[in-house]
Amino acid sequence: MAEPITLERVRAGLRRPAGGAAQPGGGRQSAVLVALFQEGREARVVLTRRSTRLRTHTGQVAFPGGGLDPGEDVVAAALREAREEVGLDPASVEVVGELSPLYTASSSSRITPVVGFLTGRPTLAPSPEEVEEVFDVALSDLAAEGVHRQEMWSAPGGVAHPVHFFELGGRTVWGATAAVLRELLDAIPAGAARPD
Repeated sequence: MAEPITLERVRAGLRRPAGGAAQPGGGRQSAVLVALFQEGREARVVLTRRSTRLRTHTGQVAFPGGGLDPGEDVVAAALREAREEVGLDPASVEVVGELSPLYTASSSSRITPVVGFLTGRPTLAPSPEEVEEVFDVALSDLAAEGVHRQEMWSAPGGVAHPVHFFELGGRTVWGATAAVLRELLDAIPAGAARPD
């Protein structure tokens, strides 16, 4: 049986401290908060299902996040968006690092994932205008055999790129959110559970 994935294992795998600066490159600058807490010996990640009232990515599983306001850095944006979308108190978040920025062609956004630890299960109040549902999942469940798959999709110009999927009991996580989760799991040191 694989060892549990704890917050300390996640911390050990993070190589990029939270710098806060917007990343160079094209597209709208955005940030998401990868909020993690631990119950027992299991690290859990907070996810949302986006409202069907939104213009883009309606009904998709996502992290709280959005575009940077003028003069705002990625950490401030991720914390602000998490407060606006799910009612998470920024003071309850220990920002521990960042994952690789990624570009999404569908929304022309360059997204920086900011990783934050919570002291325990948060009490959240989702904004109905933006969020249909808030839920959490154990990282070990994401890493379980058969939950993750990868497909190769062709982008304009015929360039193939990987698209990740996680199947979570009736919920499909895919696209940028799944790519962030995959990078997070891949960063966990050897000895912890990992996807295939």
